[in-house]
Amino acid sequence: MEARAEAKYIRCSPQKARLVVDLIRGKQADQALQALQFTNKRVAREVEKVLRSAIANAENKNEDVDVDRLYVTRAYVNEGPRMKRIRPAPMGRAYRYQRRLAHLVIHLAERPAPGKEER
Repeated sequence: MEARAEAKYIRCSPQKARLVVDLIRGKQADQALQALQFTNKRVAREVEKVLRSAIANAENKNEDVDVDRLYVTRAYVNEGPRMKRIRPAPMGRAYRYQRRLAHLVIHLAERPAPGKEER
């Protein structure tokens, strides 16, 4: 059983968001939430919302899922569209700059119970 959640058009560059997502990949869901709460990055709040959404999706998908055994199987950040902006420059000129957006995806799965093997 695998559940996923995604957030699109996050106002953060994908490079900065990947720093936070790399912290939670492969961890238990509760450990990942705890790590995100104490991460000193602005995008950590958005990643936490997506992780909580993935946990809720797992519960809604299957009633007998054990939330304590959920872990982050895949977490990645893709680049979204760029917003082009113009900044005034000296002598009547204009400089262009880009505000980057990110798409965030988190997949959760349930680890098999100790002593039980999946067939």
